[in-house]
Amino acid sequence: MPVHDITRAIRILRGRRVILDRDLAAIYGVTTGRLNEQVRRNRERFPEDFMFRLSPAEHATLISQFAISKPGRGGRRKLPWAFTEHGAIQAANVLNSPRAIAMGVYVVRAFVQLREIFASNKDLAGKLIALERSLLALDLKTQRQFKEVYEAIRALMDTPPPKRRGIGFTADLQGK
Repeated sequence: MPVHDITRAIRILRGRRVILDRDLAAIYGVTTGRLNEQVRRNRERFPEDFMFRLSPAEHATLISQFAISKPGRGGRRKLPWAFTEHGAIQAANVLNSPRAIAMGVYVVRAFVQLREIFASNKDLAGKLIALERSLLALDLKTQRQFKEVYEAIRALMDTPPPKRRGIGFTADLQGK
């Protein structure tokens, strides 16, 4: 199974990259019931940072966004588990099947690949923000310069009012 197929099964829930129990069971070649049974039997190996149960709201969101079976149609009766990278590896260990152990390597590679993608996206986002700020500063500077040019043009276009002649007689004092 290619790493790309596994990365598509990884979702972000509660700010963490996780893989749902049904997807992990499919990758490891076991039923979801078998995976959850082994997790229940070895619960001490799965602290909260390794896996957590989805809330009803999170499950409803997954049903609406992804192809997850709806309750009442022969689907799940319990809320799914979400496994972090460490939880997925621990699940491979408790299943103890050759396929689960072999696929555990691919699961780790998929999580690492996603981590690298997110890191490069963060770097790219930082560069985009810096570029946006510099363009904004340049735009403000350009606007100021255009405003000065427009004001200068308006000043040139404004004709001075004609000089009015004074009222009354003017005396020529120089004798011309």
